[in-house]
Amino acid sequence: MDDSGVLALLSAEGLRLLDEVPAYRSGADVLRVSGNLRKAGHPPDLIAAVLTQARLRERARTKFGEFASRMLFTATGLEQSTRLSVAALHAGRYLRAGVERVADLGCGIGGDAMALAALQLEVRAVERDPVTAAVAAYNLAPFPSATVEAADAEAVALGPGEAAFVDPARREDGRRVGADAWSPSLEFCFRLAAERPTGLKLGPAFDRARIPTDVEAQWVTAGGETIELLLWSGPLARDGVRRSALVLGPDGSPRELLGVGDSPDAEVRPLGRFVHEPAGAAIRARLLGDLARATGTGMLSTGIAYLTGDEPVDSPFLASFEVDEALPFDEKRVARALRERGVGRLEIKKRGVDIDPALLRPRLKLRGNAEATLIVTPVDGRRTAILARRVPTA
Repeated sequence: MDDSGVLALLSAEGLRLLDEVPAYRSGADVLRVSGNLRKAGHPPDLIAAVLTQARLRERARTKFGEFASRMLFTATGLEQSTRLSVAALHAGRYLRAGVERVADLGCGIGGDAMALAALQLEVRAVERDPVTAAVAAYNLAPFPSATVEAADAEAVALGPGEAAFVDPARREDGRRVGADAWSPSLEFCFRLAAERPTGLKLGPAFDRARIPTDVEAQWVTAGGETIELLLWSGPLARDGVRRSALVLGPDGSPRELLGVGDSPDAEVRPLGRFVHEPAGAAIRARLLGDLARATGTGMLSTGIAYLTGDEPVDSPFLASFEVDEALPFDEKRVARALRERGVGRLEIKKRGVDIDPALLRPRLKLRGNAEATLIVTPVDGRRTAILARRVPTA
């Protein structure tokens, strides 16, 4: 959304019209709503801005729930924003650490700043892009303890006792850029973390070799997807914790694995009755050994992130699959086994093997009404096809 679109929406007419436009999900809805607005005499640029924003609000429900219907968004800002349930966890760190003032540097559309202000912390939200800053100002208007500045995060002077939250921009002109081209710069972020309590939001695949040794590194999995890495410094980091894996359940409840560092892997076991797939946060945090020992499981293969055992395991950190058959991986043999079972809906998972599930699926010529999971991975050093059934979660 460009400057003129935001300015049009921030007018009294724009906001009123936006609240009156119903949600739409198809091209026919767009044509109908657009036609009605044109007949009512609204200008084309305002109609375009309102329709774009209505679509963004609908998409934002997955991150912001009902709050989305009273927020403004940019497409990039929505993509990069923190979902509300996760932002609330971020904010809780500052509250528990006794922090009273937080500078949200690179606040985007203001999702994290909203969560901080909701806890009545004093929040200074800083955003370099003036259009995005205007959107953040609208979203933060209901919170009297929050202010917004359109400024370069690296040029803002922080006061005594003011903590920081930084979410560097990792795109430029719509393209992902390397860590050394982020804004604010990684060097600035690490320097800030060494000087004052700081939460630094990074992508989950960030190079672990570059993580400072004196911070807590926390990976987060939500909705089955590993979405971020948080580095916490000063009193925001918990005593004795250097690695943590946090998983949000379907109801938003958090569960954590904590470690003083990378945990040594558990011993390799023969394939058992169950194969367990760890949550991405546990894999990224390198806490699989601790997870295996806590759940009475073992590694399926050295260096491969699957666990196995003979007993069912109820853990928020594991997705479990009950094994029906294991056979050497051969496409024709696997296809025949699936046909014999009448499998027409197949979930394909793989680790440690060079196959493309998207290319493999049509070659298997699936037919039938049964469901199954195919896990392709090394077992005892050999590529193995494991036919299994996903165990429903409680």
